[in-house]
Amino acid sequence: MKALGDLHGVIAILRGITPGEVLAIGHALQAGGIAIVEVPLNSPAPLESIALLAREFGSTLLIGAGTVLQADDVDRVAAAGGRLVLSPNFDLAVVQRSRALGLVSMPGVATPSEGFQALAAGAQALKLFPAEMLGPPVMKAWRAVFPATLPMFAVGGIGAHNIAAFKQAGAAGVGTGSSLYAPGVSAAQVTPRARALVECWQNG
Repeated sequence: MKALGDLHGVIAILRGITPGEVLAIGHALQAGGIAIVEVPLNSPAPLESIALLAREFGSTLLIGAGTVLQADDVDRVAAAGGRLVLSPNFDLAVVQRSRALGLVSMPGVATPSEGFQALAAGAQALKLFPAEMLGPPVMKAWRAVFPATLPMFAVGGIGAHNIAAFKQAGAAGVGTGSSLYAPGVSAAQVTPRARALVECWQNG
């Protein structure tokens, strides 16, 4: 089973995924070298998709939910078998509920104050969001003050053009959505996209 120590590399953000296609896309991602998969809660029937992924890939991939805004959502994610909770913001109740249920908490933060507040609440990783706007220099500056072992991910506007820059700035990983998957993209298209992004990360 994927653990916190495996929290690095490329997170596949499957915004808009449907339960009918999620397993085919999951296999395509795995074939492309992706080890962490996020289903945002503003996707169609997201908890069903998370449950399907957790049953199929729970022992090999880290499956989680994104856009988690309420503590009640954390309960539903846990019940579906998700193990990672990602949010665009820092919400104290979401972080605390995630930790109470044994889930990995990765809130989105845009300032050092938010980041340290999230860590004090129990967050185990941080999501620099929106990364495209903040840029690699912010990641580099944060790495100088946050714990060296803290996984910090860049999310928002991430693609082949900037993965290496964020890795060189100290990111433990990146989250990418539309450059990897969007509604209408087939499983056959996803595998080469995933492979290319993973290679960008590995060679960055």
